[in-house]
Amino acid sequence: MAMEKTIFLESVEATNHLGEKISHLLKPGDLFYFRGDLGSGKTACVRAIMKGLGFNGRVKSPTYILFEQYELSLTINHFDLYRFKSSQEWEDAGFSEFINGHSVTIIEWPEMASKILPKPDLYFHFFHHNDMSRNLKITSQSKRGDECIDCLG
Repeated sequence: MAMEKTIFLESVEATNHLGEKISHLLKPGDLFYFRGDLGSGKTACVRAIMKGLGFNGRVKSPTYILFEQYELSLTINHFDLYRFKSSQEWEDAGFSEFINGHSVTIIEWPEMASKILPKPDLYFHFFHHNDMSRNLKITSQSKRGDECIDCLG
């Protein structure tokens, strides 16, 4: 059965803390989907995950280029599908090969290719609460996702 957890992120610092916590849970093969309105904290959380993995460079939102890959202690594939017009663009771009057992894949705006994407381990849905704070609903879609939610406390 899918587990759910709701977290109130009262500030950017709280989002950063959560992202760093997530970074310590990652294992090869993890597939996470980040959903939410523009400015709701998706990319900020990815930046915090990357920082938690020791990445000191600039983590850009891949909105225009669609994809960034980072080679750290783990290979991190970061997708942003905001500009997709249909699910078929995922296949046409050949992105399916990046969802595999040896990389961690994080996809922002997964709903833009929902007809083609596999079920993720975790679904992160960010909601605006006010100018500074967010609500985050995390839903597991696999046994691995359940493990991660347990570790997030």
